Amino acid sequence: METHRVWGPVVRLLHWALALSFLADAALIDRHSPLHRWVGYGIVALVLLRLLWGFVGPRHARFADFPPDLTATVAQIRELALGRRVRHLGHSPLGALMVYNLLAVMLLLGLTGWILTLSESTLGHDPEWAEELHALLFGWALISVLVHVAAVVFLSLRTRVTLIRAMITGRKTFLDE
Repeated sequence: METHRVWGPVVRLLHWALALSFLADAALIDRHSPLHRWVGYGIVALVLLRLLWGFVGPRHARFADFPPDLTATVAQIRELALGRRVRHLGHSPLGALMVYNLLAVMLLLGLTGWILTLSESTLGHDPEWAEELHALLFGWALISVLVHVAAVVFLSLRTRVTLIRAMITGRKTFLDE
């Protein structure tokens, strides 16, 4: 059994704060409530902090440690399809794509949500398009979160790496074969 320090407290705090904020805004807070808007702004602030940390944080927090890489992603999919157990110290190529996807969709949700607060005279037309796009982005975010959680569980079992515990403790454990 090998244990490696991977994600520091900033990454873990931002991850769980973002997850809980999205869950609260999506499932517990009325979307017409002012609280929905303020939690949404909080989510945008968390994403912006994560983006900043992705450039100045420690090694595994930096985007340079897990750049989007089509070749590596295809290789990871091939390894999974062949039943091979490939372990990644930081984010895997598929995990990296999910990180970028979730950060982008959260920012776009925040932007479209903010547009919905503007008066129609500011936009010069009916903001119905923004409402439709916000709803579409929310659907995409929900699907992404569900796929993310399912993939973490699947890959934890498949690779025998404690991914969920790593996002709590900061330490990734590679369990013995």
